[in-house]
Amino acid sequence: MTRTSVGHFVSEAARTTFLAAYDRAMELWPSPRQEFDVETTYGSVHVHRYGAATGEPIVLLHGHAGHPSNWYPQVAALGEHHPVYAIDTLDDPGRSVQRAVAAGSEENAAWLEEVLAGLGLERVHLVGVSYGGWLALNQAMHAPERLASIAALDPGGIEKVPARFYLHMVAGLFGMLAPRPLRPAVGRLLANPALSAPREMIAPLMLAMRGYRPSARPPARPFTDEELGSIALPALVLVGKRSALLRPRQVVERVTALIPGVRAEILERAGHGLNLEQPELVNERLLAFVGGVSGGGE
Repeated sequence: MTRTSVGHFVSEAARTTFLAAYDRAMELWPSPRQEFDVETTYGSVHVHRYGAATGEPIVLLHGHAGHPSNWYPQVAALGEHHPVYAIDTLDDPGRSVQRAVAAGSEENAAWLEEVLAGLGLERVHLVGVSYGGWLALNQAMHAPERLASIAALDPGGIEKVPARFYLHMVAGLFGMLAPRPLRPAVGRLLANPALSAPREMIAPLMLAMRGYRPSARPPARPFTDEELGSIALPALVLVGKRSALLRPRQVVERVTALIPGVRAEILERAGHGLNLEQPELVNERLLAFVGGVSGGGE
């Protein structure tokens, strides 16, 4: 996964319009919520915080082209007993401002390590979906010192990105053209929860398609057997049975064979966006996993 450029908005007007929609989307989170900007070698990284004053922190990483509001079904449940931080990942449209290219695995682990250090976090449970899942796995390989555990939800990095994933994305865009009352049914047919998500969450995604030029980021590269085998942290991998990105059975078999002690599960009635499709089940699995790692009983 090598990058050669930095993403950017096409104009200041596009950036202003996007950020107004982004702020409205973040109102889906419960209150009160805090916001921080952490300076790193690669740029300024924006972070949202909600939840308990004590407890081991849970840090959330959204998927490619997403933003922290995508975690709105998780935040209240996770935040009851844990501080919850959601990061605007570099190289995606949001309030983070990237200034230097994070070219590969080590550089991506480096900027995330700088964010955790800047927030003063020493032992975190890192949770990522899709590309965020790739980042979580990557962090466990290259900079695990601040991690208590990782949870990867339908993550990149286990298999090569298949052609059907891009077809799934195109089909979702066409689904957005359907009359709003029909979109939930189309979303269920396509296993695409974005079609029934709140319009506040979708608006920034649509604006970014027109007003943001991402870097020339290739698909998430599959990790080698040796890389996955090097993960020495408690790990949870959840895969949607209807995933457009992964072959669920093969993925569970691979991670179970390679990651020591991994807890892997295929979630029924879920596709790639499983945290939006099955939020209660995902929350239950995450809290049970984190509680087991922490020795608690949330």
